[in-house]
Amino acid sequence: MTTPLYVLIIGTELLISHLEGIKSYTWKNTFHNFLLSILTGLTDLAMRGISLIVLTFFFSVSLYKWPHSIAYWIILLLFIDMMHYWLHRLGHYCRLFWAVHVNHHTSDHYNFTVGFRTGVLEPFYSFLFFIPIALAGFPPIDIFFIYSVGQVWAILTHTEKVKKLGWLEYIFVTPSHHRVHHASNPKYLDKNMGTVFIFWDKLFGTFQKELPPQQYEPIRYGITHELENESIPTLIFHEWKDIMRDMRRKNITFKQRLMYLFGPPGWSHDGHSMTSKQMRLQEHIKKNTPEQSLMN
Repeated sequence: MTTPLYVLIIGTELLISHLEGIKSYTWKNTFHNFLLSILTGLTDLAMRGISLIVLTFFFSVSLYKWPHSIAYWIILLLFIDMMHYWLHRLGHYCRLFWAVHVNHHTSDHYNFTVGFRTGVLEPFYSFLFFIPIALAGFPPIDIFFIYSVGQVWAILTHTEKVKKLGWLEYIFVTPSHHRVHHASNPKYLDKNMGTVFIFWDKLFGTFQKELPPQQYEPIRYGITHELENESIPTLIFHEWKDIMRDMRRKNITFKQRLMYLFGPPGWSHDGHSMTSKQMRLQEHIKKNTPEQSLMN
């Protein structure tokens, strides 16, 4: 149903980019985006039966069944979006789950097709975040439907062609908000986790507005370190490889090994890598250190 919409918006973005003389797309990047989407679709298909059984069970033991109304769909949308916020946040604050989510951030381009560059392994556990929704009395079929609607909105936020949207910026996740989320600049790391509504980020302390060039440096897309190559296996599994390398380091404690798995991405016992919080602190120190002090 949504394919004609995607063809229209991608075609329009391509045309605008061509008229502006800006290279917003490359063949390789676009191919990777769609291939990763197909692979995610296959894992989602493999897990659909299990997720349906699990959610149906919890729905069957729920103590309340909601009457269908406009309020029903609004409440369900809010509930799903809030739970997806926490799923998304887990993918940024725990390295184990970042290893799954990271391939969504590996593109150094930012266009509508980047919205299809999804976490291939995420369907194996993402449905678990919807258990409280089923337990609250919402049928699994309605959960899947509203979740799909939210994902359409998410794809539409992956563009540089739409600037700020006035009062909508206070309620919804907009392209401006999501550009921040995909930036690798220290100030923007791990910000704006919402899918449809931006007020979750404001409520839970992860909001950052997109700043004009005179206030902050231009956005750099991608992740904070270069990959050894851009093959599909590398895009999907590079962080798993790095986790295994770090956990096998010599002369570290059992707790430190666990931190390399469950701690925030970038955590290190010896400072060879930094978390997003540490990067922001370092950037703040550099910007507030007088040049004379740096020279000395």
